[in-house]
Amino acid sequence: MSAREDILGRIRTALQDNPEAPPVPRLYRSTSGLDQAALIELLEDRLIDYKAQVAVVDAADVPAQIAELLADARSYVVPAGFDTGWLTHLELDRDSRRRTDSAATPLSVSELDGIDAVVTGSAVSVAETGTIILDGSPNQGRRAISLIPDHHICIVQAADIAGILPDALRRIDGTRPLTMISGPSATSDIELERVEGVHGPRKLDVIIAR
Repeated sequence: MSAREDILGRIRTALQDNPEAPPVPRLYRSTSGLDQAALIELLEDRLIDYKAQVAVVDAADVPAQIAELLADARSYVVPAGFDTGWLTHLELDRDSRRRTDSAATPLSVSELDGIDAVVTGSAVSVAETGTIILDGSPNQGRRAISLIPDHHICIVQAADIAGILPDALRRIDGTRPLTMISGPSATSDIELERVEGVHGPRKLDVIIAR
């Protein structure tokens, strides 16, 4: 008998009397009770603490903010479902720097590795933990585009900020491919030497649109 068969056999034996699963107590907090202004302030504080750059702007100023952040980029990529209204300051018809990625026509890893920046939307954010969640929706695209380019510019709608994780999880489909982002990619070795950009973008700019 293989180890796999042995493990499965033990599981079947343990479940042979079909025990009923006990109820799960859900006595934890489900909302934060914070208003939108407080949620924005808390999320901004947490993201800055994680070494992300944050700009809180009116929705009408998002295109100008994106253009400013991309001023020095030689190239950038957006998902096929990205709101082009946010790119109006980049002269789309003449901006040769822009690449578009989609599931039907995905850019290769080597192509993405040669692109300076990526611009995406987001599904929901958790203010208390400073976490931005992407779920692969059209305005966010494939997970690869948010992980390979060195600079990620992420748009967070103020209405999509949840106070705490239970509130955020109620707003998303848990069966979708979720990417949770808390600041630029970073890791530390046993001597606590911080290294950025190992598992994802080295630089994270978050634009919170109120």
